[in-house]
Amino acid sequence: MSDLDLWTYSIVGATFALYIGIAIWARAGTTGEFYVAGGGVHPVANGMATAADWMSAASFISMAGLIAFNGYGASVFLMGWTGGYVLLALLLAPYLRKFGKFTVPEFIGDRYYSQSARIVAVICLILASITYVIGQMKGIGVAFSRFLEVPYDTGLYIGMGIVAVYAVAGGMKGITYTQIAQYVVLIFAYTIPAIFISLNLTGNPLPQLGLGSDYMADGGASGLSLLGKLDQVVTDLGFKEYTTQVMGSTLNMFAYTLSLMIGTAGLPHVIIRFFTVPKVRDARYSAGWALVFIAILYTTAPAVGAMARLNLMDTIQTGPIGSETGNLAYDERPDWFKKWEETGLLQYEDKNGDGRIQYYNDADPEFAAKAESYGWKGNEMVKVDRDIMVLANPEIAGLPAWVIALVVAGGLAAALSTAAGLLLAISSAISHDLLKGVIAKGISEKAELTAGRLSMIVAILVAGYLGLNPPGFAAGTVAIAFGLAASSIFPALMLGIFAKRMNRAGAIAGMVAGITVTLLYVFQHKGIFFVPGTEFLMPELGMGPDWFLGISPNAFGAVGAVVNFAVAILVSAVTAPPPEHIQHLVEDVRVPRGAGAAVDH
Repeated sequence: MSDLDLWTYSIVGATFALYIGIAIWARAGTTGEFYVAGGGVHPVANGMATAADWMSAASFISMAGLIAFNGYGASVFLMGWTGGYVLLALLLAPYLRKFGKFTVPEFIGDRYYSQSARIVAVICLILASITYVIGQMKGIGVAFSRFLEVPYDTGLYIGMGIVAVYAVAGGMKGITYTQIAQYVVLIFAYTIPAIFISLNLTGNPLPQLGLGSDYMADGGASGLSLLGKLDQVVTDLGFKEYTTQVMGSTLNMFAYTLSLMIGTAGLPHVIIRFFTVPKVRDARYSAGWALVFIAILYTTAPAVGAMARLNLMDTIQTGPIGSETGNLAYDERPDWFKKWEETGLLQYEDKNGDGRIQYYNDADPEFAAKAESYGWKGNEMVKVDRDIMVLANPEIAGLPAWVIALVVAGGLAAALSTAAGLLLAISSAISHDLLKGVIAKGISEKAELTAGRLSMIVAILVAGYLGLNPPGFAAGTVAIAFGLAASSIFPALMLGIFAKRMNRAGAIAGMVAGITVTLLYVFQHKGIFFVPGTEFLMPELGMGPDWFLGISPNAFGAVGAVVNFAVAILVSAVTAPPPEHIQHLVEDVRVPRGAGAAVDH
């Protein structure tokens, strides 16, 4: 067994033992503990758990990979996700906490005085959550398959088992304290390698500052900043300039950011976390602390992405472009290259038979013509999965084995924490909202708790199946999940809090219209860019021939939200207003106690 294997088994095994130990200690005994951890979690602890719940495998594994290959264009994820969290913290979380219901469908059902609205909300929640959890399952499988050297399927089964132990037994109580531990693991796993690599490349220990510092790996001979060096390297090989690259049109960038932003604010597994604190004021503090904990990773991600891309290019390009020694000989490729090839996530094809690796943009006609004069026959790195960049980066940089093993544990912590939160949201929607709220209202607490655990087991099995057999849209699963939440749940929550005149007919029509339009657009265009089982998020660098206003399917949730708002407002305007007591309820939720009555004089 190699040092890396030993460190990986030791660190991952220790973290899994910790998660299971916490689940046994924090086992839920009541429905209150199962759904909202008894409502007694400290705001700082809840902020840390919220950060872990919210920062999924997409944040830990995929986001820096997207930044690595899409440069400035991938800023949509930084702006969308962090901006969405601010939106959630300011406009939704305190009011929903004051309303005092366990789940998003329960709020929608009571606010819109309709069991039908509650059922529609449950369906929207399950669609968004199941779509999102596929990405987490893929993250678990990718990490295990590479570093524990087991098949993808085996890694996924192990992950399902770990989630089942601590989520089914502990419910929200067990998940909360497990997520606190997972946050600590994932943030150390993300920042420690970044500090090492920043020191190696720039001499600056802070990655956030290293990103703009001078490139020193060559002793300062280039006289360029790190970003300037990266721009030089990628443009020399025919790729777009890293610092100005965009994804599609300006409108698509805007729609993508907006979809991720309002999708974040409508994620049910994050919203439910604000019910785990004792008071409304604590919900605000909790949101603020979560933003601080999230910012640590999100301000580090651009540096991780840029440094990973530069390290990868420097590994393959070893000398002057076009020269005999300019490209790495395939037989001399490093061990990390060989190991990732075994996973199928990194693939090379010797197109000109020279035994060297030509990695360049053969889609650029001008550079392709220049490359042909060198004897190159096309880009020979036929697959570089973006999802490997964070996991492979410490290996590429030659960091110690314990650092590489820590990154594995961090990626698994990110995937497991979000998967558990999503599965709990699905479970509570089925047991609390459908079973107790609609089908069997007189069910006992014990029976409801049992139903909650059983529904979570079913949700884990379904999520595992979809992880093993991803549907045709699985490549963009996370972005689409945000789009589904944006087009269905977010408008219903916003209008429910801020529009007294909004009635049940409008809310139901809006949710149905928004999610239907989004789903139809996604499935209509999936053949353009979706490849099953490849990446969590696959931004489109070109433009589909029939995209509406040039807006990609992953960004279409913003359009679905506009449709939802428009339909809901129009239908409410031509139907009867909500009952008087519902309008007073909306006022009471929005106006702080002691501020006086919210009435016209």
